[in-house]
Amino acid sequence: MSADMIAPPVNHAMKVLDRSFFQKTVPTSAARIFNPKNIATCRTELHRAQDAWLNARIAPIRLDPDEERARVGGKCILLRPEVLHNERSGTVGVIPYDLRLDYSYFNYLEIMNAIIPPSDQSGHDDLPTGFSMVGHVAHLNLRDKYLPYKHLIAAVLADKNPTVTTVINKLDNVGSESAYRTFQYEVLYGPDDMDVTVSEQHCTFSFNFANVYWNSRLQGEHERLCDMFQEGDAICDVMAGVGPFAIPAGKKKCFVWANDLNPDSYKYLLEGIQKNKVADFVRPLNEDGHEFIRTATADLLKSEHSVPVFPKKKISRKDPNPPKGPREPLKTLVRPRLFSHYVMNLPASAIAFLPSFIGLYSTIPGISANEIRRLFTPHTETPLPMIHVYCFSTKSDDNIAEGHDICRRISRELGHEVTPATPELQIWDVRDVAPKKRMFCASFRLPEEVAFKGVED
Repeated sequence: MSADMIAPPVNHAMKVLDRSFFQKTVPTSAARIFNPKNIATCRTELHRAQDAWLNARIAPIRLDPDEERARVGGKCILLRPEVLHNERSGTVGVIPYDLRLDYSYFNYLEIMNAIIPPSDQSGHDDLPTGFSMVGHVAHLNLRDKYLPYKHLIAAVLADKNPTVTTVINKLDNVGSESAYRTFQYEVLYGPDDMDVTVSEQHCTFSFNFANVYWNSRLQGEHERLCDMFQEGDAICDVMAGVGPFAIPAGKKKCFVWANDLNPDSYKYLLEGIQKNKVADFVRPLNEDGHEFIRTATADLLKSEHSVPVFPKKKISRKDPNPPKGPREPLKTLVRPRLFSHYVMNLPASAIAFLPSFIGLYSTIPGISANEIRRLFTPHTETPLPMIHVYCFSTKSDDNIAEGHDICRRISRELGHEVTPATPELQIWDVRDVAPKKRMFCASFRLPEEVAFKGVED
């Protein structure tokens, strides 16, 4: 059976989606089952003989095409079109069957192939198939050549993805986003409703997608970094957004100071902290990131905070002898005085924030650098913090060139040489952003020479 036999009808002149156009009748054969009790046995035999129609999208057992037989529950089993019709043979009879397909059968790519004419000899190899889902919103980034078909694309995409109610297309060029990483968009399908709710790492985030930054394709990256955090760690999230790192880390009972410059991100971060019940562990702020790195570090050193951890099991109201008095905590977590990790997820410019780490521990009022130095290894088991800085780099065939380029940029901002051979350095390839652009995360331990710069031994 050729693919054309079950392909949808073609209309390259369609400008407005006409779902009724996509009707097709495929002449084939069916095995009429005379006794409903024999359906399972006959189906097994037909599969064994390779005569059954094998198509996961088409139900093989159908009502008999004869109305009278169908009225009393008569069934048949679809067969390959090559099977010839004949009279009754044992428990079945092979009959002609007109299989009717409509718009609901055909998938997104099949409809797109039928509507959009091939642009060149490559045919439809680059049809827009990728999109991001943020709650009920599908986010497209269409190439110019597909803009004439944007409403058709959006309508079919929504039809074939039941959870999609709004489809938008990004209007900005890559790299021209605002300081808050928001973007201009147009609604291609559905209401202009950008209030979304998404779930990640067992946490719930609600926000207006038009006013804050969120990228669902970074879910794996959020999980990867959060897996590095240990219960009781102190985390400094410099560009926290609505909290995709901070709130899951708070769920792990890490102490997180989460900051974002965007007032809307800060608002939804506050709501997310309450919704996910991590207020004991996550402290939200709305400051400039350059200043925040220093103020958060100083404030953490000077403040104290502890959280009792209680058993997860709740006391049943039906318990005839419930324990009296306040519950006893399993343990008490004391917040460290030093951050274990600094996270800077602003790939367009995060590297430019690195100068804030120069002399980080040598300029804190009221605490001498030598006193701070004694808090770190070898005097204690506390190492200097890990810095996780996100950035973009030009794409190449391998990541060696990108690694050297990223290290040069980090070295320039820190005033200290960092190379691909630096111990504990990891340059993680996060994802493709554009045909010649990739996103990376460079993780390295803050050099002592940088952190205590300006302090004489």
